[in-house]
Amino acid sequence: MKKILIKYIDGACKIQKIKQGDWIDLRSREHVELKQGELKLIHLGVCMQLPKGYEAIVAPRSSTAKQFGILLANSIGVIDESYCGDGDEWGFYAYAIRDTVIEAGDRICQFRIIEHQPEIELVGVESLGNKNRGGYGSTGRN
Repeated sequence: MKKILIKYIDGACKIQKIKQGDWIDLRSREHVELKQGELKLIHLGVCMQLPKGYEAIVAPRSSTAKQFGILLANSIGVIDESYCGDGDEWGFYAYAIRDTVIEAGDRICQFRIIEHQPEIELVGVESLGNKNRGGYGSTGRN
């Protein structure tokens, strides 16, 4: 079992692994008011020391856009093990799709820990030698 060291910033909610699923919820550390079209970094109240060779993927919860009217501006966040100082607080760079209010303690995103990509070699070739699948959206609607 890998241990993750967590430093909580004042006002932060404690986090814990959920019983079902692999993702762990993160909460806003602060009260935030956003107008439609506004961007703001929402502080999540945690700094972590990830194990060597691991990184965190941060993504919105499935209900975040509907409940709070925000999107994660950079789609996902990637935090590697070098972002581990006492001031390296995790954040959610929010883009408001409508006027909204987020309260301190609201669950707005989630994360999971994964191993770094294995060592790979990229090799250029003239042909992959495979049949084309049909392009974007080729699997249909059903």
